[in-house]
Amino acid sequence: MEKIALVTGATSGIGEAIAYGLAKEGYDLIITGRRVAQLSRVAKKIQSEFKTKILSLSFDVRELNQVEHYLGSLPDKWQSIDLLVNNAGLAVGLNPVQQGVVDDWERMIDTNLKGLLYVSKIVSNLMIKRGSGHIINIGSIAGKDVYPNGNVYCATKHAVDALSRGMMMDMHKHNIKVSQVCPGAVETEFSMVRFKGDSEKASNVYKGFQPLIAKDIADVVLFVAKAPSHVNISDVTVMPIAQAGVSIIDKKI
Repeated sequence: MEKIALVTGATSGIGEAIAYGLAKEGYDLIITGRRVAQLSRVAKKIQSEFKTKILSLSFDVRELNQVEHYLGSLPDKWQSIDLLVNNAGLAVGLNPVQQGVVDDWERMIDTNLKGLLYVSKIVSNLMIKRGSGHIINIGSIAGKDVYPNGNVYCATKHAVDALSRGMMMDMHKHNIKVSQVCPGAVETEFSMVRFKGDSEKASNVYKGFQPLIAKDIADVVLFVAKAPSHVNISDVTVMPIAQAGVSIIDKKI
């Protein structure tokens, strides 16, 4: 087999673009996501264009028993994971904390933070056994600063920022790189999920400027992954040119 990469949240958006880019670079892929049909679509699309071997695993990273079942019992030939991209994540709701919806909070904490931890624990131990590997966490500009009503989402991405730095300290002695890529405004399903299917609210987020697209982030992830073996690009923030900060966007409207 070629090098193996595992990408979580690969059913659409940034995760799908990363999976596609890695396949183009010759990686065999383990792709995960909750939506079976979407995961199958991504796998078929990639296999139709490349000679990539793909293992599709449909499970929810929020559920520890599912993560342990699927990733803790990988076939031997799929255990030699060279690259883990912790991409699964979401924002739900945009309320001041006193009006926060507890279910929204739990979805963000369980996905963005606990899901990343569950996956990383199992995969990092596989990498330690081999004495090499690379973990790339998809963070956010919201992990560098905060914005009004972004309270819990920002908190989870600040946690990813801290975890990425802590993981780097834990992993470097095992010859395992840990990196973080932090996107600014990217037009994907992100806002549709945040606004719970309200397409008008979602589209308004990106009006008046040119946001990033999923492929832009995938290209940065590939650049980080392709660095020489002695180089670890530990932290990258990437924004559209119209954005100068987490809540500073020059909209021409």
